[in-house]
Amino acid sequence: MQFNSNQFNLPVVTKNIIGINILMFVIRMVLNEQAYEYFALFNYKSQYFRGWQIITHMFMHGGFTHILFNMFGVYMFGSRLEQMWGAKRYLNFYIITGLGAALIHTLIQDYEITQGLVNLNQPTVGASGALFGILVAFAMYWPNTELYIMFIPVPIKAKYLVGAYAAYELFAGVSGFQSGVAHFAHLGGALFGFLLVKYWNKTNRKTLY
Repeated sequence: MQFNSNQFNLPVVTKNIIGINILMFVIRMVLNEQAYEYFALFNYKSQYFRGWQIITHMFMHGGFTHILFNMFGVYMFGSRLEQMWGAKRYLNFYIITGLGAALIHTLIQDYEITQGLVNLNQPTVGASGALFGILVAFAMYWPNTELYIMFIPVPIKAKYLVGAYAAYELFAGVSGFQSGVAHFAHLGGALFGFLLVKYWNKTNRKTLY
């Protein structure tokens, strides 16, 4: 992956997203489990559900590794998108894909609750839905960018890496592999990210004529 000299100067929205996530992580460490009750996303049928959780859960994380990898992804790929789109469009993209992830997750969770597969009061946290939207958008704009991932010594083009990651998430979600991970939230973020980029590209082309 090629970097320019400005990429290490974090654009404003990316900087604030990372900052808010770090702040919420500190709050979680101070409040412990009580932070989840306030800020994690609970199913709308749960006694613990509050309207603000639809937004706040996107800035909550379960542990250091969780926030580290998510924020690294936001830094690496989100900053590139913000530099191209500008702050307003990037912020809209981040929030919409995060909300889309929550929507798909809730729809699947409703089914799982009726089947007795998950607990009604199981909280959901993380920026992974919005991050997956970012990864999909990055792969759509720079499909042939070569990326390195841990334990694989050769570069993989973004379009293949993100496609394989999405396929894994679908397999894991359907099969129940790696339970405790909101696989369909990831797929929801990917779906909304894909649709949003397609819509914006179509709209932008129309405005040129």
